[in-house]
Amino acid sequence: MADVSLRKVVKAYDGVRTVHGIDLDIAEGEFVVLVGPSGCGKSTTLRMVAGLEEITDGEIRIGGARVNELEPGERDIAMVFQNYALYPHLSVADNIAFGLKLRRTPREEIRRRVHETAEILEITALLDRKPRQLSGGQRQRVAMGRALIRNPKVFLFDEPLSNLDAKLRVQMRAEIKQLHTRVPTTTIYVTHDQVEAMTLADRVVVMNKGRIEQIAPPQHLYLEPATVFVAGFIGSPGMNFIAAEIVSERGAPALRLGDSGVVPVPAAKAESFARLAGRRVLAGVRPEHFSLAAPQAEGLSVQAGVIEPLGMETLVHAVIAGTPVVARLDPDPRLVAGAPLVLSVQTEKLCLADAETGAIVQ
Repeated sequence: MADVSLRKVVKAYDGVRTVHGIDLDIAEGEFVVLVGPSGCGKSTTLRMVAGLEEITDGEIRIGGARVNELEPGERDIAMVFQNYALYPHLSVADNIAFGLKLRRTPREEIRRRVHETAEILEITALLDRKPRQLSGGQRQRVAMGRALIRNPKVFLFDEPLSNLDAKLRVQMRAEIKQLHTRVPTTTIYVTHDQVEAMTLADRVVVMNKGRIEQIAPPQHLYLEPATVFVAGFIGSPGMNFIAAEIVSERGAPALRLGDSGVVPVPAAKAESFARLAGRRVLAGVRPEHFSLAAPQAEGLSVQAGVIEPLGMETLVHAVIAGTPVVARLDPDPRLVAGAPLVLSVQTEKLCLADAETGAIVQ
């Protein structure tokens, strides 16, 4: 195992920067996930760590040693690709053993390590098969076995589950997490799927437009996002942000959300909200922090749009202060497209963002 350090790492193509001087420290044995939308620079960052992309500027260290000038094979890393990258003419056993054979490892040691790796991944019965005879999940296990057998300092995963169906992705997520528990090698994992990031990571690195927006454990990201982007990206659906005005309601600060209504501010937050009066702010509300109120109750008056029944819950699309929002509600016969609804908000869960900078300020 080894720690990994990135310092002011930049990648530019023809003078155009795609990664803007990122700093990141990953501890020995840590499982870190880089997550973000397509084009945010996460795969490019991973490929720079692997040595598959040349660094424009900055420094990468693995185990304390600078690796900028080292070839991929000299960095003692193992990478699992999105498309598995298996040799179709070789058996599973030979695919797993390929790297050891290149190193001229003794035959008996190769045989022993192949069987040990196959047992860990529960693919012993597949060792004589060719990749074309395997399912997508089995191919992914073989690709992981080829990386695992080398006992590298660092594992790199580049969207390894994106080609699998939804059910198999859930199964493989659990298997990857279990594998890391058994073999706690330092791991950097790239995905655009925030569910993968939240379920696998010790820490999540949220990237946007070639920059790091926030680094934190999964639950911290969800409960205390630093920016509008992070709050909107983490969570499914993401946090709703609604243009708001801080007003005085019955002598206390409150949030006016356009014509939909006014939301009172909890007493514990009254002073800090009052200090933001006069600034353009956005009220942040998670979908699950809405609830359906009685028709004559105080709350936000909306008209239900698209209704998505999901069994134990229902997603209701509506518009508040000109902004499309999604509310996650308990099933109710009143939830009919086009029906007028009154939504209440768990005000203690409200957050405020600066409309100019996108930073969460409260």
